[in-house]
Amino acid sequence: MNIRESVAIVTGGSSGLGRATVEQVVKNGGKAAIFDVSEELGTELVNELGSENILFVKTNVVNEEEVQNAINQTVEKFGAIHLVVNCAGIGTPKKVLGRNGDVHDLEYFNKVIQINLVGTFNVIRLAAAKMTSNSPNEEGERGVIINTASVAAFEGQIGQAAYSASKNGIVGMTLPIARELARHGIRVMTIAPGLIETPLFNSLSEKARQSLGDMVPFPPRLGHPAEYAQLVESIVKNPLLNGETIRLDGAIRMQPK
Repeated sequence: MNIRESVAIVTGGSSGLGRATVEQVVKNGGKAAIFDVSEELGTELVNELGSENILFVKTNVVNEEEVQNAINQTVEKFGAIHLVVNCAGIGTPKKVLGRNGDVHDLEYFNKVIQINLVGTFNVIRLAAAKMTSNSPNEEGERGVIINTASVAAFEGQIGQAAYSASKNGIVGMTLPIARELARHGIRVMTIAPGLIETPLFNSLSEKARQSLGDMVPFPPRLGHPAEYAQLVESIVKNPLLNGETIRLDGAIRMQPK
C-alpha cells in the first residue's frame, strides 16, 4: 500500500512521534486525521500543514464515543481510512516502593494501562470496522494498523512497571489481531522505539541528553521522530510485513536504571 492518496489516523498526532508521522503522510501526498487531547497543538499543526490535508479532532482514545465520533468525522471529510498509527501514550516513572516508603498508587497504574494499552485497542477495533469496507488493492490489502510499543516492553527499567506492562501488552496483542484481521486484508504491525528525542526529553539538560545518546551503540545519539515516521512509511509500503514488532533503537539494551 502507498501513503499517496491514503487517509491516515494518527493518535497522539499533535507532537513527537505522532506529529512526525502526520508530516510524513502529508509530505507523501496522503491525508491525516489527528486524534489528540491537545487542542492547541493540534490546531497549530492544521494551520501549518493546511486544512485540506489535515483534520484535528480532540479525542480521548479511551473514550469509545469520542473515538467513534472522530472516525466518523474522518470518513465524512476524506471518504475512507486506510492507515492507523497509534502514538498516544503516557509514561511518567514511578517506583512500586518509593524511598520514603510510599507505595505506587493503583490509580496511576490503571491510568497508564488505560491510555497506552486499552486506548490503542479501542482505536484498533473501531478503525478496523471501517477499513473492512475499503476496496482491496492488487495485493488484497484494505488497510494497515501500526502501534507504538517501546523497548521498555522487553527491558523495562526500575520505575517503569506500569509503562512496561502497557507496552508489553501492545506487543502481545499484535500477532493475534494480525491473524484475525488477515481475512479482511488488514495488516497489523508494532514499532518498539528506543530513546527518541520527543517532548518527553524537553526537561533534560543538553548534558543529560548527550549521556542518554551515548548509551546507544550506533548511532550514538537519541533517535529522531522523523526516523520513526520513515519506518511507518516502510511498513506501509511492504505488504509482507505483518504481525511483528520491529525495534527502532540503535541496538540499545536498557539497563535496570
